[in-house]
Amino acid sequence: MISESVNYVEKISGGGYRIAGTRVGLESVVLAYLDGQSPETIRDNFPSLSLEMIHGAIAVYLHHRQEIDSYLTDLSVRYEELRRESEQQNAPLLAKLRAARRDVSTN
Repeated sequence: MISESVNYVEKISGGGYRIAGTRVGLESVVLAYLDGQSPETIRDNFPSLSLEMIHGAIAVYLHHRQEIDSYLTDLSVRYEELRRESEQQNAPLLAKLRAARRDVSTN
């Protein structure tokens, strides 16, 4: 009987999750998985991860789905707050960039 225990996900300070031993956030793998990507496709997008790490991270997600879904919701809310703050802080620059993009696309 195999009794080896492997940790595929680690909790980091600030409440986030990472694939153990990497800088890849668990949300990157989980969101790709929920988007229908295969573990092989996820590996192609994150070559620092092995298939074992990806399958392990997905298993951790499925085992702790409620907790991680809550984390993903909080992350999405925080991202949206940061996006709105950035839009406000950089409104003049964004207006110039959008105008330049419109000018390029109409010419």
